[in-house]
Amino acid sequence: MSPDLIMLLVFVVMMLMGVPVAFALGLGGAAGIVVGLSPDMLATLGTNTYNSIAKYPLIAIPLFILTGLIFERAGVAASLVRFAQSLIGPRHGGLALVAVIVCLIMGGMSGSGPADAAAVAMVMLPSMTKAGYPKPFSASLIAASASTAILIPPSIALILYSVVMPGVDLRALFAAGLFPGILAGLSLLIPAWWMAKRHGWEHPDSGERPPIKESFIQAIPALFAPVLILGGLRSGLFTPTEAAVVAVTYGFLIGVFVYKQLNFKAIGALMTDAARISGVVMIIISLAGIFAWAGTTLGTFNSLANVLLSLSDNSWVLLLLIMLLVLIAGMFLDAVSIYLIITPILIPLVNHFGWNPVWFGILLAMNIAIGQFTPPVAVNLMVTTKVAEIGLERTFLWALLFMVTMFVSLLLVMLIPGIALWLPDKLGFVVGPW
Repeated sequence: MSPDLIMLLVFVVMMLMGVPVAFALGLGGAAGIVVGLSPDMLATLGTNTYNSIAKYPLIAIPLFILTGLIFERAGVAASLVRFAQSLIGPRHGGLALVAVIVCLIMGGMSGSGPADAAAVAMVMLPSMTKAGYPKPFSASLIAASASTAILIPPSIALILYSVVMPGVDLRALFAAGLFPGILAGLSLLIPAWWMAKRHGWEHPDSGERPPIKESFIQAIPALFAPVLILGGLRSGLFTPTEAAVVAVTYGFLIGVFVYKQLNFKAIGALMTDAARISGVVMIIISLAGIFAWAGTTLGTFNSLANVLLSLSDNSWVLLLLIMLLVLIAGMFLDAVSIYLIITPILIPLVNHFGWNPVWFGILLAMNIAIGQFTPPVAVNLMVTTKVAEIGLERTFLWALLFMVTMFVSLLLVMLIPGIALWLPDKLGFVVGPW
């Protein structure tokens, strides 16, 4: 049996046995090194794990994780909900529209789907249930809307993609994710509004409309966060990594002094949770470095790319197959694991067909976003169903509806690359040919 096959087989078997993905990657890579190279080469494990995380852009990941937790617990979502309600007012589907819009705005602060889902679900689910929305529908809609957080900048997933895919400007990725993220949100707005109108959820006279001026003033600190981050990146005032530091600082300031929801005890809990989540992410990245080094050295990734190329020489057919593959992977794995496992395999294909790497990265992110609310492993749905106190199985049909509509937006970005590439090109970032 070839070393390539042994490495992949060990990884798959470990995953099927329930071994955490980080250790499955590390063990698979180690098996490939022992069989394909030499047991003496196991001495490289320490170097490979260190080199995998000793990269400047990765500093932004724990910082944006902390940012997401800050905005989740600082009372930001409540102010945004009140402002969105003042704009939309009571109407059929009004609260559903508010939920999607607030998730989009929150995505511009946290970069994390689960954090976005938790913050919005805590605020929106009680009022949506009171207005007549079924809990499974509300939980599915919020979970799907929160998945746009990995598209709307800043995005932890896009940070990781910029590290794995060589030569990609992270600022270009951030800018490229904005319009596809909004498009994904619109693809959820339309069916949500239609279903609410069809079933008579939320009567137009069912509630009061908050004062626009007062709610806007209360929401200004929250609304300014995405402007601060994106404006600073565009002006060159700070790098994406420095933007994460700015976001954390700003989040603490408004959480403590403006919304007054954070105290020393809450900040301590925030730091502990952020360290725990960041530790999990960094362990996955570090052990995936063993798998990546072994796969590159043994030529495994090139072999897998050649297998994919043998399926079709048509770039569009192969791109569609890749999207379906990533979509299926997104149903079982988290975004970090998918980027670390699949991207090295796809780099030869991107180079072979001359696909724009920024556009391709956005397509992967949109696919992974769909996976975040698609069972059986739907991390966003797990969060919202826990808040709603319902079983995950009750959301399957609603999740399927939103999965189909968001996949339509993915196909639009696939067919019209300018949806993703126009903005970074106009902002003067390096995007390559399109």
